[in-house]
Amino acid sequence: MNEKNKFLKSADIFEWLSRFINLEQGYTPPSMRPERMEIIAELAGHPERRGVSIHIAGSKGKGSITAMITRILMAGGLRVARYMSPHITEYRERITLGEDFFDECIYLAAGDELRRIAEILCDPSTKEYKMMLDVSDGCSPEPTFFELLTLLYFLCAREARCNALVVETGMGGRLDPTNIVDSAVAVITGIELEHTEFLGDTIRAVASEKAGIIKRNRPVILAEQTPEALDVFVRTAAEQNAELFYYPETVFIDNAHVSRGGTDFTLNFKKTGFFDEAVDLSIAIPGEIQAQNAALAVLAAKKAFPAISAGTIRKGLNGFELLARFEKVCDDPPVIVDGAHTDLSVRFCVKTFTELYGEGGVLIFGCALGKNDEAMAEALLPHFSYIVITTPGTFKVSGPENIYETFARRRDDGVKSKTELLLIKETADGIRQALDAAKKKSLPVLGIGSFYLAAEIRAFSLMKS
Repeated sequence: MNEKNKFLKSADIFEWLSRFINLEQGYTPPSMRPERMEIIAELAGHPERRGVSIHIAGSKGKGSITAMITRILMAGGLRVARYMSPHITEYRERITLGEDFFDECIYLAAGDELRRIAEILCDPSTKEYKMMLDVSDGCSPEPTFFELLTLLYFLCAREARCNALVVETGMGGRLDPTNIVDSAVAVITGIELEHTEFLGDTIRAVASEKAGIIKRNRPVILAEQTPEALDVFVRTAAEQNAELFYYPETVFIDNAHVSRGGTDFTLNFKKTGFFDEAVDLSIAIPGEIQAQNAALAVLAAKKAFPAISAGTIRKGLNGFELLARFEKVCDDPPVIVDGAHTDLSVRFCVKTFTELYGEGGVLIFGCALGKNDEAMAEALLPHFSYIVITTPGTFKVSGPENIYETFARRRDDGVKSKTELLLIKETADGIRQALDAAKKKSLPVLGIGSFYLAAEIRAFSLMKS
């Protein structure tokens, strides 16, 4: 590559990558092409094969589990590359060395290699590459944003000589670009209807896509599931000869104590091959759902690295917290932000919020198109006296007017007839008005429905504090 074309700072890499943004802003299903990612990885020399990988998919909690596994492996002395999405403050949060950013030189070296490969892929003269893809369905042979971002992660991991890779899927599993990893362990969290235009409009269909990360002869850690989803995973694991560790049959939690400072709990193991005695743990995120996420993380880390001790587990999870996971970003009034954007995750979050901060608070809500706003409205309306519906940032397509109509209809049907409900499409104005109302009324605030909205509230609150 010509010296004048090299990236000078990591921010330039992500600015260059933004020209490929497509799927997250409404690209069509044929764009999800696993064979294209295989070709991309081959051109890079398959950097995804340079470490032991743990692959995480699911509808809710996968980011927390990814980060928890990373903490555990770090405590065990491993050099861990972590891949998560979305980011809250900047793109580098998606691609990190443990919990910290890679050195700038790592991003730059990986970015230069990434651009070299992208130039080959986008060059009309590279007939050999295009002949390897069936483009008869009208799909462009050019790579997508998430494919290139995923390759950047693997390139960074190789450049930094990481020996463990913790990889969160972007969407689904079977067709996701991250599915090129030959993972030592697969983790699948709870399944809900999501991204139905891509994954299907039934639980069974969504579960089938997520089950695509299960690898032959490799163990699977599985969260509690509905009967429909469980049937899919049991059958897929059997077909792949993959040992299945189902949460309700493998581990249970007791002595759980949730406070504003976090969650204390005890893990007890029903199956052998993990720990002979119960393990007492503490994390800094409030909520019993986070204790369940921690249990899945412990099972996955222990299966991938059997020598990990209970002491390492405790050390890794002690004080664990994560941006936009029941994160308090302001004290006066208390403002909690959470990226929950599915029916069940919203229900878990509001349960924790009302137990710790009481009923009748202020809600800031916004979600992307395609989410189950009906179910979330039903879960949220009874618990708040003042609700602002707004736009959850600009990265994904949203319809705040339609969401407002959903909330208004359910309110008027009697779910919570006295709730004050406002539509303020401009995100900053919506946040400002909600926080002003909360301060005047001395009420706590919950911002929920989208990681992008959580990021906007977080930035606004920190700027004002």
